[in-house]
Amino acid sequence: MESVGTLPPDALNRAVIEIEKHVSSAGWDQPAQLFALVPTEELLRAEPQLAAQLGADDASQPLTPVAQGELPGGLEDDNLADALGRIEWPDGVAGCALAIERIVLPASAEAGLSNVESDAQLAQLAGSDPRRHEVRMVAAVLRDGGRFGAVRLREHDEDSAVLSGVDLVPTLCEVLSLTFEPSVGSRPADGPGVDGMSDDEEKRR
Repeated sequence: MESVGTLPPDALNRAVIEIEKHVSSAGWDQPAQLFALVPTEELLRAEPQLAAQLGADDASQPLTPVAQGELPGGLEDDNLADALGRIEWPDGVAGCALAIERIVLPASAEAGLSNVESDAQLAQLAGSDPRRHEVRMVAAVLRDGGRFGAVRLREHDEDSAVLSGVDLVPTLCEVLSLTFEPSVGSRPADGPGVDGMSDDEEKRR
């Protein structure tokens, strides 16, 4: 199996940009989406038919994003870390990425919500605040610790306005890194991986 160390230095950056563009092409108000990142050359050698289905017909993109099925417990804020923490990737997966939409408020607005007790009320207040920003974040990590992220604001919905960088979404990257931490027990049979995908899963670009 190809090691993560053989990947080009910009492999993760390019995968994040590809995923962000693909997800954005379907518009806003989408559910969270999780991807396995597989070395394209290894995928072409080991699973040529699967590579063709995913659109990875050449190795120009070092990492091929493979969309995963629904996670147990979903991907809401309350159980995101728990759901991701139960994932164990197969050895052939070099990294993973998560695309998720969120409402972001300035610090001054968040301070005024500190006494809100219910999550439903908090979501309602945040969603109606005129100072809010709707954003799509794509966070990605490699098994060896590499990280990269991208952020698109709904009010500036243009490819040229997408922000990207190593330290852009550190919290999401930290949570994703949990999926590569050793854990007790075996990987659930219905957990995400390179194989076992539904017919409608496709390369994200």
